[in-house]
Amino acid sequence: MPSQPDSTESAQSDSDHSISNYPHDLHPGLVRGIDVGEQRNLFGIDKIIFFVTAVLIVSFIAWGVISPESVSEVSSTAFSWAMTNAGWLLNFVMTIGLILMLYIGFSRLGRIRLGTDDTKPEYSRFSWIAMMFGAGIGVGIFFYGPSEPMTYFLSPPPHTAEAGTPEAIHQAMAQAHFHWGLSPWAMYSLVGGAIAYSSYRRGRVPLISSVFKPLFGSRDTDGPMGKLIDIMAIIATLFGTAATLGLSAVQIGHGVEIISGAGPLANNTLLIIIGVLAIAFIISAVSGVSRGIRYLSNINISLTLGLVAFVFLFGPTLFLFNLIPSGVAVYLDELLPMISKSLSWGEETVEFQSWWTAFYWAWWIAWTPFVGMFIAKISRGRTLREFVLVTMLAPTTILVLAFTVFGGTAIRLSQEGVEGFDGTDSYEQVLFDMFAQLPLAQITPFLLMAVLAIFFVTSADSASVVMGTMSSKGDPEPNKAVVVFWGLCMMGIAVVMLLAGGSTTLTGLQNLTILIALPFSVLLLVMMVAFVRDLHSDPAAIRRTYARTAVENAVFRGLEEYGDDFELTVANAPEGRGAGASFDSTKDSVTDWYQRTDEFGNNVEYDYDTGEYADGWTAGSTDSAKTTDDTKPETENPGSWTDDAHDGTPR
Repeated sequence: MPSQPDSTESAQSDSDHSISNYPHDLHPGLVRGIDVGEQRNLFGIDKIIFFVTAVLIVSFIAWGVISPESVSEVSSTAFSWAMTNAGWLLNFVMTIGLILMLYIGFSRLGRIRLGTDDTKPEYSRFSWIAMMFGAGIGVGIFFYGPSEPMTYFLSPPPHTAEAGTPEAIHQAMAQAHFHWGLSPWAMYSLVGGAIAYSSYRRGRVPLISSVFKPLFGSRDTDGPMGKLIDIMAIIATLFGTAATLGLSAVQIGHGVEIISGAGPLANNTLLIIIGVLAIAFIISAVSGVSRGIRYLSNINISLTLGLVAFVFLFGPTLFLFNLIPSGVAVYLDELLPMISKSLSWGEETVEFQSWWTAFYWAWWIAWTPFVGMFIAKISRGRTLREFVLVTMLAPTTILVLAFTVFGGTAIRLSQEGVEGFDGTDSYEQVLFDMFAQLPLAQITPFLLMAVLAIFFVTSADSASVVMGTMSSKGDPEPNKAVVVFWGLCMMGIAVVMLLAGGSTTLTGLQNLTILIALPFSVLLLVMMVAFVRDLHSDPAAIRRTYARTAVENAVFRGLEEYGDDFELTVANAPEGRGAGASFDSTKDSVTDWYQRTDEFGNNVEYDYDTGEYADGWTAGSTDSAKTTDDTKPETENPGSWTDDAHDGTPR
C-alpha cells in the first residue's frame, strides 16, 4: 500500500531535485493544463501580417483583372511543372497525415484531453457531431456528388476497371469515397486537434503559428517565422475558399439558366452573381448577427439532408441499398492501391491525378486552417482518441452516404440511357438533370439554388472571421472592417479564378488551388512533428512515463531484495533508480510553457492552487484587451480570450 515519504526522505528529494527550479514551484508532470481563457493576451490587428498579406492579395487580384490571360498562362505553366515534379508531395502529406492521426488516436497519446484535466465537453456528442457535419458538407457535395462517380463509371481511373461494367460502378464509388473520406478528414483532424490542444491545453492563442512553438520556441513563432506561417495560412484559406465560392457561382448560374430558360451564361453573368452574393455577405458580416448565420447553417444542413433523403426515396432505392455497403467495402479494399498512384504509373495516371486527386488534396489542404479552427472551437474537453475517431469517421460516413445516393442515382440513369447522363453534360448540369428525373422537378431547382446561396454566404462569412482572427493576434472577435476586407478578397480571387479559366472555368479554379496548396503542404508536415513533440511532453504523458518507470524499477528492486515477498510503496529512491532519473524535468522545453506572464510577456507569479495572479488579475474580469498599436492596451486590466468565435458552415 502506498505511503508518504518521511521528512528526511522529502528533504533528500528536495536537495536532489529542488522544486524551486520549476515555474511557480510546480513539477511539469503536475500541471493540469492551461486554457487560453486563463491567459492574459493582447489582441489587435497584427500590422505586418495584415498589410503584407493584403498587398500580396490585392496585387494578385489587380493582375488577374487587368490581364487574366497572363494569369492563366503563368498558372498553367507552373501547374504543369508542379504536377510532374511535386504532385507526389500532396499525396505524401495526405497519407502521412492519415497514418499519424490513426497513431495518435489509438496510442497512449489518445488519452490526453483537449483542455485542462477537469475540463468537460461543452456540447453533447450529438450536437458536436451535428456541427462537425456542418463543417464537412457544402457546395462540393452538390457540384461533384452526382457527376464525379458517374464520370468514373463512364471513364474509370487508369489501370482499374473497364468502363460501364459492374466493376466500374464500385471502383467509381471507391474513388469518390477516397477523395471525400478518411484521408481529407485526417488532415482536418490534424490541424483542428493541434489548434485545440495548443489553445485549450497549453494556453496559447488560437493561431496556426502557435502550434509550432515546441519546435521553434516562442521567440521565433512570435517573430518573423510565426508571421510567415500565419500569412501562408491566410493565403491558403483565401484561395481554398475562393475555389468553393467559384464553384457556387457556377452552380447557381446553371440554376438561373434552367429557371430563366436562357442559354449558357457568360462569365459576366457569373460575376454579377458573385456581386449579388457579396452584398449579402457584407450585410451578414457587418450585422454581427452570429445567431442568424448559425440558423442559416442549420437550415442548410436540414435542406441538404432532406435532398439526399428525397433522392434516396424517389430514386433507385433498392440499387442504392445494395451499393452503399458494396462501395464502402471496395473503398477499404482499394485504399492502398489508390494511395500508391503516382508518376511511376505513367502519364495517363498523372493526368487523372492532376484533374481529380491532386485538386482534391490541394483543396482540402487549403481549407485546413479554416475548418481546423472551426473544429477546434467546438471540441474543447474531448480526449484526443474520441476527437480523432469522431472527426474522421462521422463526417466520412455522412459524405459516403451522400455521394453514394447522388452518384449511384446518376450512374443508374446513365445505365438506363437517360439523356444528359452520357458524360456530355457539364458537372453542374448533371445535378439539375438528376433532380429533373424525380418528382417535384419544378420546385427542386429553387431549393438547390437557395442551398447553394446560403452555403456561399455562410462560408464567406465564417472564413472571413477566421482570417480576421489570424490577422488579429488570435482575436476571436476581429474588427468587422477586417472581416469584410478578407471576404471581399475572397470574392476577388474567385473572380480571377473564373476569368483565368476562361471557357473552362474549372481549369482556373484547379490550377491556382493546387499551386497555393503545395507550399502549405510542407508546413503541414512540419506541424505534424511539432504536434507530436508537444504531446510527448504533455503532463499526462510525463506522468505515464514516470508511472511505467517507477513500477518497473520497483518490481526489479523488489525481486532483487525480497524475492517473492514484496509490495510497492512510495519512498525516496537511490540515485539513478528514481522514476524520473532519465528525464530532465527542469529543462525549458517542458517548463517554459506554464510560466504565467502578463499582457506584455513579463513573468508574473501565479498560484496554481487558488488560480490567482500575484498582481491581482483574474481571468474573465473584463473583455480581452484590444490594441490600436503593438504596445499599448486600451484597458489596464484586460481579460482573457473568449470562445465566442463566429459560427458557420465551411465548404
